[in-house]
Amino acid sequence: EEEFEAPFLVLFPWFVNAVGVVVFFLITRFFHKLPYTGIMFIIGMVMGIAVELGHMTDQLSESIAGYANIDSELIFLVFLPGLLFNDAFQVNFHLFVVGFWQIMLLAFPGVLAGTTLTALVGFYVFPFGWSWNLSMTFGAILAATDPVAVAALLNEVGAPPRLKMHIAGESMFNDGSSVVFFMIFNTLFLFETGIEGVGENIDFGQGVSLFAQGALGAAAIGMAFGLGLLCVLYNLSRRLEREENVIQVAATIAMAYLSFYVSEELLGFSGVIAVVVTGITTRAFGAGMINDPHLMGSFWILVEQLLNTVLFTIGGVVWGVVISRTDERPEFGGVFGGTDWGYLILLYVLLNAIRFLLIFGFYPLVSRIGLKSNVREATFISFSGLRGAVGIALAISLESEIFAATANEPDAFVFREQASTAFGMVGGIALLTLLINGTLAGPLLIKLGLVRNTATR
Repeated sequence: EEEFEAPFLVLFPWFVNAVGVVVFFLITRFFHKLPYTGIMFIIGMVMGIAVELGHMTDQLSESIAGYANIDSELIFLVFLPGLLFNDAFQVNFHLFVVGFWQIMLLAFPGVLAGTTLTALVGFYVFPFGWSWNLSMTFGAILAATDPVAVAALLNEVGAPPRLKMHIAGESMFNDGSSVVFFMIFNTLFLFETGIEGVGENIDFGQGVSLFAQGALGAAAIGMAFGLGLLCVLYNLSRRLEREENVIQVAATIAMAYLSFYVSEELLGFSGVIAVVVTGITTRAFGAGMINDPHLMGSFWILVEQLLNTVLFTIGGVVWGVVISRTDERPEFGGVFGGTDWGYLILLYVLLNAIRFLLIFGFYPLVSRIGLKSNVREATFISFSGLRGAVGIALAISLESEIFAATANEPDAFVFREQASTAFGMVGGIALLTLLINGTLAGPLLIKLGLVRNTATR
């Protein structure tokens, strides 16, 4: 495996954040309706295609190539804790408590139903010969929704807090449950390779047990780290000392990353759920302990901006590399051939249909408990199921794990082929939902009468 020099690896993230500054300026001044993360994904795609086809041979291309082969665990450990803690820390805790069972209903039974329905598409509709375990892995990846683009829009237009809670709360916990489902079915898919020591044959009972352990164990870890963080914040209470205010901020990001690491890497639980619970616990009981809320808020906005910019660009880079490969499936013009684009469009349509089916399938119950809901909100929630950060990270994980496991197995090329095609589909869906759903979400919100823009706003 080719080694990349450290300076090359430092170049890429800061280069794309510099590009992100220009993109942000152009979007906010001239192309207001375009989603920032979608544009960064496209820029990454162009970079990936250029590197794969040999059109770039400078130091930047070396840096891009290094990130195109980034280790999947690194993606999880570097990007997800920062993004997820910020989402959890911004939650309105009162609304979260009131709407808890609605959120849980959509985040666990809803995710399982969505995973299964999407798996049926992969297994019966696609002609790729995927096994049921790969199809379920694929379904779990696409079950993770990303509220980033829509959340920014909701804040901008002054959407009602209940709607924001529905979207943000569901997204945080369905990310956690989809990661647990992914871990289970990806392990089964790796076992199918027949390579000794790769994967594990998990039966139904073990799967249920693993899910319960992964979710409940992670929640306990998150609670413990949240309580630890509260102790730190309580003791750093000298509001007039700027150094203590800064240390409070440092403590939040340290606990966010440590809770994820301990849960995911040391104990084998869900790091996503652990960091979300850490954030919610801190928000619930520690909001009044923050010496400088403005400093804390500004720091986490910066973290989210930097991480989202790099992650979506990396996702675009890897997707660009995948769709431009010509050394596999040459009879179809590469790993992502002409007919695959047609299946991608079909998948986009079916995923939107599945999303509407799930939201309105649970609507009779969701509309009567907790925060309640109405048809207009359910319509918008159905349409706003964008795929983004967590789905991209899981798709990169799937492909890199398969390539690593089969590196010395020339007869296992079919598994590499299938994983690359799955990633191609996931990347395409992320792009389409960001560009189409993300762009049209604003007009739909106004059309449904969920916001009333005043002259001042």
